[in-house]
Amino acid sequence: MATKIRLRRMGAKKNPFYRLVVADSNSPRDGRFIEEIGYYDPTKRPEVLNINEEKAIKWLSDGAQPSDTAKSLLRKAGVLAKFHSMN
Repeated sequence: MATKIRLRRMGAKKNPFYRLVVADSNSPRDGRFIEEIGYYDPTKRPEVLNINEEKAIKWLSDGAQPSDTAKSLLRKAGVLAKFHSMN
C-alpha cells in the first residue's frame, strides 16, 4: 500500500482549514485516511501550523511520500530537517 502525506480540506465555504493526514494514495482528497498528524489554518493571522513531529517522522521513515504542499509545510515546521538529520 503506497501512502501519502497530504492535506484534507475542511471548514466552511471560503473559510478553509486543512488537516495533515496520512492516506492511501488511491483514496480521494477528503476521503478515508489512516492517521491525522497535524493541522494548518491559513485564514488566521499569523497562520496556525501544528504538526505532531513524532508521527510525521514515523510515517516518513515508513516510506510515506508527502505532496508538494505537505512537503513545504513539513519543511516550514522543521520536521524534514530533523528527518534528514536522523538518516
